[in-house]
Amino acid sequence: MSELKSFKGTVNVTEMPVTGMITLRGDLASSQMIAAIQSVFGAEIPGIRKVINCDAGQIAWMSPDELLLFVKHAAVADLVAKLRASLEGQHALVEDVSDARVQLRLTGERVREVLAKLMPVDFAPESFAVGDYRRSRLAQIAAAVWFVADDTANLVCFPSFGTYAFDTLSQTAGGLQPERLIG
Repeated sequence: MSELKSFKGTVNVTEMPVTGMITLRGDLASSQMIAAIQSVFGAEIPGIRKVINCDAGQIAWMSPDELLLFVKHAAVADLVAKLRASLEGQHALVEDVSDARVQLRLTGERVREVLAKLMPVDFAPESFAVGDYRRSRLAQIAAAVWFVADDTANLVCFPSFGTYAFDTLSQTAGGLQPERLIG
């Protein structure tokens, strides 16, 4: 196992350990889908561009027919099997995509400023709050971001761009001037 990367600065950037991720695609409005999410995760389907906490982790809305579930890596196989059983007979896809994305965590008072320099998203607290989830671009790559606290954001991207994302975020965080504050 390789050592996880970490940058310490005005904003800290940390590569997260492997996280279990499950893609669920299908008709999110169907009663069987709603019942499957409720029975397996004890949660409702999140609203558009939202992420919610549940018994097993977090559920993020990805598109009108797709959810991304963040769970403990060791629990993925069991949860995939339960979802597939719950959705048997439905046109749905349930797949372990844990190796398809890497996760980075940004912490610090100026997280919103770092992200705003790299993503075309309004990160003002009144526009992007804890519980909001956005798929967008981070400089030259696709990425998704959400805040787990006012000063802490998680970001996922494809693993082939993980080093680029880490380096770009660290370089941007390292270039912040101490006297420049947002808000």
